[in-house]
This record gives sequence, C-alpha cells and structure tokens, in this order.
Amino acid sequence: MTPRPGRIDATRLTRLLGVPELAWLLDRARHRMARGRPLTGAVALTGPDEAQRAAVERLMGRAPRGGRSLTVRLETVDEILRRSGVSPDGLAAAVTALTGPVTRLDETRRAEAAAWEEAHAPLGELGAVRPELADWTTRVRGEGLTRRLARTPETARALLADAAAALRALPADPPVSPAAFAARTLGSAHALDDGRPLATLVLSGIRALTGFADGSGARWRREAWASAGLLKDELSSTVLTLNLRGTPALDWSAGAGEPAVLTLRQLARDTSFVPHAASGRVHVCENPAVIAAAADAHGPGCPPVVCLQGQPSVAALTLLRRLHARGARLLYHGDFDWGGLRIAAALARAVPWRPWRYTAADYRTAVTASGLPALTGVPAESPWDPDLSGALAELGVRVEEETVLDDLLSDLAPAP
Repeated sequence: MTPRPGRIDATRLTRLLGVPELAWLLDRARHRMARGRPLTGAVALTGPDEAQRAAVERLMGRAPRGGRSLTVRLETVDEILRRSGVSPDGLAAAVTALTGPVTRLDETRRAEAAAWEEAHAPLGELGAVRPELADWTTRVRGEGLTRRLARTPETARALLADAAAALRALPADPPVSPAAFAARTLGSAHALDDGRPLATLVLSGIRALTGFADGSGARWRREAWASAGLLKDELSSTVLTLNLRGTPALDWSAGAGEPAVLTLRQLARDTSFVPHAASGRVHVCENPAVIAAAADAHGPGCPPVVCLQGQPSVAALTLLRRLHARGARLLYHGDFDWGGLRIAAALARAVPWRPWRYTAADYRTAVTASGLPALTGVPAESPWDPDLSGALAELGVRVEEETVLDDLLSDLAPAP
C-alpha cells in the first residue's frame, strides 16, 4: 500500500535513513536546516567504514564505490525520499521525523537575546532608584560581566536581583561586617564571601557608588568594601596624623608633638567623633617622611597634618570628610609623578582640597634640583591645575615630597 501524500512511512524511513550508519548524514542535513541553508549540494564523510558505505549504497541504490571519503548529494536523497513515498515532503521532513524539530539558529539567538535582556531587568530597576549607579549598570551590560559570572540567563537574573538588593542598601550606616550585612539583606551570611560571583559584582558596584580608586590585592579589596561601610577588618585601615585633637589619646600626642594613628574602627564605631584642628586648616601629604620631619622640626607647634601613605584609605577618607564637614580647610601636597597625580585626583573625588605647593609653577621650581629620577608610567590628569600634567610630560622628571621637604617644613613652621 502506497502512503498518502504528505504522510511519512516511519518504518521504511527508519530502515532506509534512520540507521546509526547514516547518523552523520542526518547531522549534516540538520546543521544546514538550523542555519537556514537549502538542502542541496554535496556532503562528505572522511574515512568511512564498510557499514557506512553499505548504508549509503542502499539509500542511493548504487553499486559500492571506493575512495577515502563518502560523498552524497542532498538533493538526490530528497528526490529518492519523495519518489519512493517514504517521505513525500522530502529530506527536510524526514530529518525532522527522525531527529525532532529543528530550531533555526537565528530564532535561537533572538530568544537568547530576549532572555538576557530580561535577566538584566534588575539592573534597570536599580539604575532608576539609584541614579548614581546608572552608568555602572550600563557598563555591566556592555562589558558582559554578568555573562562571565553567570552562564545562563536564569542564573544571571537571580544574581543581578541579589546584587541590586545589596547595592540599594549601601553604603551601610552604621558600618557592619559583610557577613552581617549579607545575612540581613540577602538571607545568607556567606553570600558575599570572597570568590563568589555575587561578591565580584557587588564590589564592582561599590566602586562605582563610592568612587573608590582602582587597585588589586587583599588589602585593596578590604578598603573597597569598607568604603561602603562593610568592614572586613576594622583595624587594617588606618590613617597617620600629627597634632589633631579630640580624644584623650590624640590630645596627649598633640601635646607631645608626636604622630598618632587612627584606625577605621575608631572612626566607624563612634560616628560623632570628629578630631578637630584649632587653626581650621589641615595639611595633607602623601608620604610619612613629611610627618616624621614635621614632628622632629616643630613638635607640638606644628599645625595639624594628615598623611595618606599612598592611595587614600577608607580611614583617611572618613577622617578627611569629617574634618571638611566640620569646616576645616584641607591643603594637599603629593609626589610630582603620575602616581601622585592619580592619588590627588582620587582624593579630590572624595573630598574638596586646595593645592599645597602642588601646581605646575611649584613643579617647575622644584625641578631645578639636580639628579632627579626620570618620570615613568602612564600619564594622568591634574584637574586642580591642568597645566601640571603638561609640565610633567614636558620636563619628564619626578619630584618626590622628600626633595621639597624644606619648603614644606617652612610652611608648617609655627606662627611667631
């Protein structure tokens, strides 16, 4: 009995085309269908075995052939299937009957793109309620960070929902440990443990939220978390000071003219505590050598000085913000090199300051010294004095704070 047109004879089709020896042929045809290509032209199998050769000969109705490869023309197979009535609608219908529906790759890509768009919905909601994070959410989408952290849209949606929940609740005030914050906000004390995708994503958002400078390493990560009030270690973040007052310990150190160290713990546990400067001015430097020399030269008569000791720590930023809020005028000096300019710019994003012998004119005066080292590294901008970065590029030498220490000490001399 001949099958009606359009109806596949499943038994004969399986026997003719659905045998394991022809799986490679079905795979080639399915591959073309998925890409929207016509089922025409030749497909080949290199190094076929005897069973594969025999299956092709039965399908094609031709005598066995030799050679290192096996070649079949797809339009010929299509014609055989139609003419024999095994698959009246041809090869495409036969492939679907034997292997299941074929989804076009362009449709798959559209569906996948829509799924990823839906997965990023929590970012759009976050950007709406926290405008300061809008640029960050756009960057996360564009750079593919979520795709690297979460392989599927379903996983990404959950990850981004948790990240948005965490970032909506930051910065934490009063400061808490990441574990306590995660337990309260995300339902798991370990949600923000190092190495977890969520921790990576939230830390990236924190840097956008607080403007914390680029960096790397365990200490940098602790400081970055702390910038949003999540304290992994309250004692590692410190700031070096001279002649600030406000607590018995600071008052004693100022009376003796000795440097003192404040920890983030001291600043975070008592948010009402604000060290003060009687003069209303606080000099800020980059290197501890300046504070040591100032203490030696001027002792208790030296005006208050705060030292960043490199990139501003969270303790230093917390202290300087409080001093600024209390009305102190901050005067900053750092090394004349590209790294120094980056430190100064990072500080300026966190708290206003005025240059303390830290302009293009000061740099040009300082380079009259002999034996200065060559300037190296990637150039940086100097927003407080755009001419400064140009002067560094022009003259090409670095001037460390120690080189101009006499001038700085002169500025710090007690008023007569």
